[in-house]
Amino acid sequence: MKQYINKRDIKLIGITLVAGLFLGWLFFHSSGNEATHNHEEHSEAEETVYTCSMHPQIKQNKPGLCPICAMDLVPMETGTAEGEHIDPNEIQMTESALALASVQTTVVMRGVPEKNVQLLGKVKADERKISELTARFGGRIEKLFINYTGQQVSKGQKLGTIYSPELITAQKELLEAVKYKSSNPSFYKAARTKLKLWDLTEEQIDAIENNGEPKTYFEILSPITGTVTKRHVAIGDYVKEGSALFEVIDLSKVWVMFDAYESDLPWIKKGDNIDFTIQSVPGETFKGKVTYIDPFIDAQTRVAQVRVELNNPKQQVKPETFANGILKSNIAENTNELLIPKSSILWTGKRAVVYVKVPERETASFIYREITLGAEAGIFYVVADGLSEGEEIATNGVFKIDAAAQLAGKYSMMNPQSGKTSTGHEHHDMDNMNMNVQQEKPATINLQHETFKVSGNCGMCEETIETAVKTLAGVNEADWSQETKMIHVSFNSDKVKLSEIHKAIAQAGYDTELEKADDEVYNSLPGCCQYTRDK
Repeated sequence: MKQYINKRDIKLIGITLVAGLFLGWLFFHSSGNEATHNHEEHSEAEETVYTCSMHPQIKQNKPGLCPICAMDLVPMETGTAEGEHIDPNEIQMTESALALASVQTTVVMRGVPEKNVQLLGKVKADERKISELTARFGGRIEKLFINYTGQQVSKGQKLGTIYSPELITAQKELLEAVKYKSSNPSFYKAARTKLKLWDLTEEQIDAIENNGEPKTYFEILSPITGTVTKRHVAIGDYVKEGSALFEVIDLSKVWVMFDAYESDLPWIKKGDNIDFTIQSVPGETFKGKVTYIDPFIDAQTRVAQVRVELNNPKQQVKPETFANGILKSNIAENTNELLIPKSSILWTGKRAVVYVKVPERETASFIYREITLGAEAGIFYVVADGLSEGEEIATNGVFKIDAAAQLAGKYSMMNPQSGKTSTGHEHHDMDNMNMNVQQEKPATINLQHETFKVSGNCGMCEETIETAVKTLAGVNEADWSQETKMIHVSFNSDKVKLSEIHKAIAQAGYDTELEKADDEVYNSLPGCCQYTRDK
């Protein structure tokens, strides 16, 4: 009986043990799967990084608000395939950030620059056809046949007569030398040469020899056909050798001298055609070719003279009248250049910067690049170096991309040497995010925008005013409106002051709200640029 009980107990114990092991296996296996699943979910959550669409330097591992602009943080997209290299200076922007910043892009392409250079000029006398008559010998003016300036004279026409004791003595020497013409020919020749040097013609000298007596009065003859523009003497004046008598100019051909700015000179060469109008001859268009380009640039106006020669047989074109011309550049027509819009360029005065879109990114990504610019071509610039055909660059919202790069401590317009982070996120402790953002603000570029009035008239004024501002170090952008007379300037106030911008404009000849240009500089402006000044 005792043995039977023991066997039954052993059997019950065995069954209980097996059942316990089976239940334990079920419980712990399910619990392990759940723990593994929870661990995977936790790891996936840890891998999600949240950022601000407007301030990509803000990064944290949980949702929340941007400490700078209080926008909702969004999950950060890697934007690259697994194993793909990302440049540390790339600026990634989400679709919402691109829309808020109004970013637009264009593909760099080759094309023919459309360059029509607008020029303003004045009619001038042909310097090769100006004759200044001076007294070759001393004497007294006995008669004048020219009574006022503006009279037309022909070559060889009498302008006046002069009595000269010195000339009478020289004639007597000639008459004496004639007696020894055969025995002493050198003495005779010297006497004739002396009279020639005093501007007597061969006919006048022969007449003295034939008459056998000296002439008391000698005629002043015009050396060219033209217009008497100056009369320096009156009847009875005694003149010395070398004294000015008359100025005669031949106006059958005149020069039209156009002013060309530095930025236009690369597109101008000798032989280019210019169509121009002259204000004193309304309704008529003249044509000419560039015959001369001044090798020097005026230090004050920053222009070089471009000359066109114009036939003027009827003398309807008067010197000192204004001319407006358009030059169609042959240089531009014969080139095939890389062209980019002006709006795509950030210009510091020393460097030209664009932002190139990185290809094959799921999230739009841009990277800083310095380029070398060629000549200006209307609303475009020619690219000399730094870009290739087919690359995509930002053409609108460029400044906002650059601002994001500055905040992130990456390559930017004002930070060409990246590596020193200015955002304050050197420590990766996300609990100190708010403190780091506060540290970031003093390190950012102090960019300032100002709008104020600048007097001016025309497109030439616009180029002069904007050039005067852009040459200052620290100026990012300058845009003057011909219609409103207002200029918008963005600049780094740590490098240039607003007062310095006003002074630079005034030094170029234009009045601002704070500075007035000197009268001398204002008066040196081209006629079309001389605006009405406030009293």
